[in-house]
Amino acid sequence: MKVWSRIKLDSSVRWNDGHRSRRWLSWLRWSTVVVLVAVLALDLAFPPPLPKNRDTSTLVVARDGTPLRAFADRDGVWRYPATPDTVSPLYLQALLNYEDRWFWKHPGVNPWALLRAAGQFVRHGRVVSGGSTLTMQVARMLDRHSRTPWGKAKQMLRAVQLEAHLSKREILTLYLERAPFGGTIEGVDAASWAYLGKPASRLSHAEAALLAVLPQSPSRLRPDRHPDAARVARDKVLQRMADLGVWSKPEVDDARIEPVVARSLQAPLSAALLAERLRRQQPRASRITSTIDASLQRTLEERVQGYFSTLPARTSAALLVVDNATMEARAYVGSVAFGDRERLGHVDMVQAWRSPGSTLKPFLYGLALDDGLIHSESLLIDAPQSFGGYRPGNFDAAFNGPVSAADALRLSLNVPAVDLLDRIGPARFSARLANNGLVLRYPRGAQPNLSLILGGTGARLEDLVGAYAGLNRGGLSGRVRYTAQDPASDRRLLSPGAAWIIREVLEAHPRPGYGSGVLDTGSRPRVAWKTGTSYGFRDAWALGNTRRYTVGVWVGRPDGTPLPGQYGAVTALPLMFEVIDSLPRAQGDAGPLPPPAGVAEQAICWPLGTLAEAETPALCQRKRDAWTLGGSVPPTFAERDARLWSAGRERFEVDARTGLRLSGECTHAHEARSTEIARWPALASPWLPQRERAASRLPPLSPDCQPDGRDAAEELRIDGLNDLATLARAPGSEHGVRLQLRALGTDTRVQWLLDGRWIAETRGAQAFQQEFAEAGEHQLTALADSGAWARVRFTVLR
Repeated sequence: MKVWSRIKLDSSVRWNDGHRSRRWLSWLRWSTVVVLVAVLALDLAFPPPLPKNRDTSTLVVARDGTPLRAFADRDGVWRYPATPDTVSPLYLQALLNYEDRWFWKHPGVNPWALLRAAGQFVRHGRVVSGGSTLTMQVARMLDRHSRTPWGKAKQMLRAVQLEAHLSKREILTLYLERAPFGGTIEGVDAASWAYLGKPASRLSHAEAALLAVLPQSPSRLRPDRHPDAARVARDKVLQRMADLGVWSKPEVDDARIEPVVARSLQAPLSAALLAERLRRQQPRASRITSTIDASLQRTLEERVQGYFSTLPARTSAALLVVDNATMEARAYVGSVAFGDRERLGHVDMVQAWRSPGSTLKPFLYGLALDDGLIHSESLLIDAPQSFGGYRPGNFDAAFNGPVSAADALRLSLNVPAVDLLDRIGPARFSARLANNGLVLRYPRGAQPNLSLILGGTGARLEDLVGAYAGLNRGGLSGRVRYTAQDPASDRRLLSPGAAWIIREVLEAHPRPGYGSGVLDTGSRPRVAWKTGTSYGFRDAWALGNTRRYTVGVWVGRPDGTPLPGQYGAVTALPLMFEVIDSLPRAQGDAGPLPPPAGVAEQAICWPLGTLAEAETPALCQRKRDAWTLGGSVPPTFAERDARLWSAGRERFEVDARTGLRLSGECTHAHEARSTEIARWPALASPWLPQRERAASRLPPLSPDCQPDGRDAAEELRIDGLNDLATLARAPGSEHGVRLQLRALGTDTRVQWLLDGRWIAETRGAQAFQQEFAEAGEHQLTALADSGAWARVRFTVLR
């Protein structure tokens, strides 16, 4: 009975124990569930304030990583993107060993470090070392709190939350980007650039130790304000690294010697307008790497500011340097001084639409070469001409008479350029440029016309530079690239041969102050250059390229007001050559390039423009060496409005004994022989020497021969009054309109008739003055003894 009772008692005890154990386990299980649910609910209710997006500053850097410009975040804080891979391993060693040796192992809070810090505080009555982990510091950066016990508890809870939400690497990245370094500087990379002028990836031992300790007290340890305190703190870190054996004693000893030298805090501001442009294009990017050469950019910005410091008020400038091989920009100056209100320094003139002046002329001559209209020495006439009522003049108001295509381009003569454009067609020329990236802008409703070649349109500096680069890229123009990700866009603007000839023509133009053939002992690179000035001195241009680079310079006022006396050759060209001379050079830059296939140098004759070897000496009055393309040797252009024309070549019969000209049936009564002459264009006659005028003149007709009408083939032109002109006397003047008139195209006597009445007689290009006082419509006629004549109609206002 007792045994049975004991058995029942033991069973009851075991049952009660098991029951209590099951109840305890059940309570523990549900308590854990409740706690976990509560923690999850609290985490959901009070989530850690993690950055939803990368809220670092937008940083635009040069091609080598040097910051060009940083855009602060919405709170005005300079914070550059950084990761453990982009900072120096020395910095990571100093940071982790000095601040948190157990970072990779603890769950956000290190209880041993907290107990150690508390014990030191009790013993010394002050804080000797902190117990905060890097995770706790990040928690404080993200969620500011008080230094009360409750604040410390909140910090630890946040640290645990961060460990649950993020990886160790992500937490470390937050510290690298957000640690305070004084002022509005946050993050190690921003601090490294601000204080040391270098990236955080290239720190020395001493610099790494300095930046590791600086966040402990950024105001007290700022090296730009308190270098001695910063040095003491830095040396403390160095000693810790030596004690732990992380860095060797010689490394630490060398680091101690390094002085604490820091720059005053300043945000980077180089290529400011380009940086702003790239930021607009990539508004979500935290780091934008441009193609800019940081050292060259700084040098050219300083040079531009110094160069234009003496120019009139409100003057600005733009400068663009491009690598021909890649079309990548190496320097970009959008204004003289960014932020200068008077000069409108916030306006980016690299992108602005401005009148291009004469800078389009090389492409016109190149297209004429490709079309077979000219060779480099084709005879053109720089003389007063009217093109459908449009009468261009030259910049210096003077004319040069007969000139080669090459000289006309080098001297930037206007009349020959308008003549060429009229033959090619303004609409076709404009479309050809636009198809190759050089878009021209016209006023609303306007169409391309002859004035575009003299600047009567709008163009942008970056587009002009892209087109000029084609002269050293085999005729391929390109769009300028500002980041390595920008797509390449190359298009055929000119054939390789035409591009080579135009470049050769422009390179043969000596620099200002250097005569042709002057020995340049500096082995400067060969430069193909062109200037331009818009109407009213509003825009001054200089564009040039070498084998490796293309440089464009614009000078003017962004508001479009004139700069009298400031034009391309005086204002923009000297700066362009300074820039080119400061660019890196390579072997061969100073030597000529061989001509491509299809380009040949051949002797040609003036005035015919044909090959010298195919003409007799009598027809080859001037011999010139020309670059020809594809074997094409086009003759001199036909004169405009000529009644009779025979390619400048006139064949006729003469008496073998007297040399008099024969006509018709009278050749049978003489000993006749055939001969020919080469005629110059009529407008060239005032600039020709007597010998050449005589060589182009028909011999007199034999007295016993009937007139053959050849003398009337002369092309006579009236200079000094345009057809359909309107004349008005000066206000208050008692006299009529006085004009100086002359006839071009003959050496004979010229009779002048006004409304059918004789008014004057001249000979050849002799000028006379005439007053027109009677109001109404009139006709003025010039009649040469040879039978050639010309007539203009005009109106005199009352």
